[in-house]
Amino acid sequence: MNPDNTPPASGHSENSDVGDLAAERVRIFDTTLRDGEQAPGFSMDRRAKLRMAHALEALGVDIIEAGFPSASPDDFASVSEIARVLRGPTVCGLARCHDNDIDACGRALEVARHGRIHLFLSTSPLHREHKLNMSKQQVIDTACAAIERAKKLCHEVEFSAEDAMRTEPEYLVEVFSAAIAAGATTVNVPDTVGYTTPLEMAERITYLRKHVRGADQVVFSTHCHDDLGMAVANSLAGVAAGARQVECTINGIGERAGNASMEEVVMALRVRGAFFGVDTGIDARKLYPTSRLLTQLTGQAVARNKAVVGENAFAHESGIHQHGMLKHRGTYEIMRPQDVGMGETRLVLGKHSGRHALRQRLQSLGHEVDEAAMDNIFARFKALADKKRDVHDQDLEAIALGMDPEATGPWRIVQLNTNSHLGGSASASVKLTHDSGHEVGEAAIGDGPVDAVLRAIERATGTALDVTQFQVRAVSEGGDAQGQAQLTARHAERDWRGSGVSTDIIEATAHAALAIVNRIERQQPVTPRAAVAAL
Repeated sequence: MNPDNTPPASGHSENSDVGDLAAERVRIFDTTLRDGEQAPGFSMDRRAKLRMAHALEALGVDIIEAGFPSASPDDFASVSEIARVLRGPTVCGLARCHDNDIDACGRALEVARHGRIHLFLSTSPLHREHKLNMSKQQVIDTACAAIERAKKLCHEVEFSAEDAMRTEPEYLVEVFSAAIAAGATTVNVPDTVGYTTPLEMAERITYLRKHVRGADQVVFSTHCHDDLGMAVANSLAGVAAGARQVECTINGIGERAGNASMEEVVMALRVRGAFFGVDTGIDARKLYPTSRLLTQLTGQAVARNKAVVGENAFAHESGIHQHGMLKHRGTYEIMRPQDVGMGETRLVLGKHSGRHALRQRLQSLGHEVDEAAMDNIFARFKALADKKRDVHDQDLEAIALGMDPEATGPWRIVQLNTNSHLGGSASASVKLTHDSGHEVGEAAIGDGPVDAVLRAIERATGTALDVTQFQVRAVSEGGDAQGQAQLTARHAERDWRGSGVSTDIIEATAHAALAIVNRIERQQPVTPRAAVAAL
């Protein structure tokens, strides 16, 4: 694999077909804090919204829709606070074409360095008849009056024709022409119910840009929902047809099936830059950290197979794919995980993995294996992989050393206790047994239960561990999900890795630490501390 993990200086993917670095700009309008946050299960309090807004600003988002000020006093306060503290992006508030909504938006945004009121009104026959009970002309008159009022209160006004993709094209031309004449600076073409197709979206944007009066004076925007799984495709089709603003959310959250996913839109425009001929101002290396922040704030994880930011987006288990990746990364990856801030590609060892990936992992663990031994090791690896979903480094090392990977030692945990409380230190005690027949117990105090457990294990085994990386992730779903702890520690000028799995993450951490200690002792035999004490 390519040893150079440094992102390209341009910020583009190594495999990007970007040709012109001065490509036309597409504005990224993020509505995570409005459309995303109003979806069931994704509600955020004011502090969480402010933290997310700062992350979006650092990401390089052009317009942040901070909320719906008239929805509640807390929503008003959130929009006002975000408008007060942000300096880079345009801060936007949503409003119906009602005087009270517009005035609330104006007040919330009056402290913004650059503010925008986003007005919306339904235009489709279905909505005109059953939701609004308005005629075509009444819709136009209402929209224009609202735009003129909003224009006096804010720097910019955006007008959205709700359910635009189910609106008569000729009538939509009338609506947008009137909106532009009234002062709208951005006109949005929402696929409100996720019904349209990419071809229809491209045709509609092309038609509107050709026939709307004043089309050259405004920015055309898309706002696509994902009810049929085409939100990103429809957004990209709109861009290809001339839309220069995409409304989207982090992780694609939003009403019902969600909105267009920002990370997917941004990376599609970046990797296929020569095809689209446009670029964004997004710092793509912050996409994954921002995605993770959102999952932390909402408690809602993304699917493992989620494009760009999912756990499996840059993970390979298939032996054919792993073989190709070891030869040349471009065989099965069109962008690098580093390009989106994710870290490194993972070759996951499981029942679908092949000999090449297994040999490469064994070599990284310090085991050079000849062909005769490899046959036996590979057979034992496959047998274990049929029993376990993932095969970890300590499993491989046990196989390479001719041991039973399900009974690795020499150290094993007999007993583990931890205690911690808010605002104070934590304590841990461990009792370990060694293959030599000795049993040893130790206790320690640490900054938290994880730190205390690590210190206790160091004392009990006499092996110092300088932990350089520590990660915990769920390996299944639900409240009783197992957690996998992954540790990297420095010992004797070498990095050692270990992992442990348990429904208790402290226990998982202890198993990960002990896996490292066992690996160190198997490769660099030492006399157990308990044995020394008995002499």
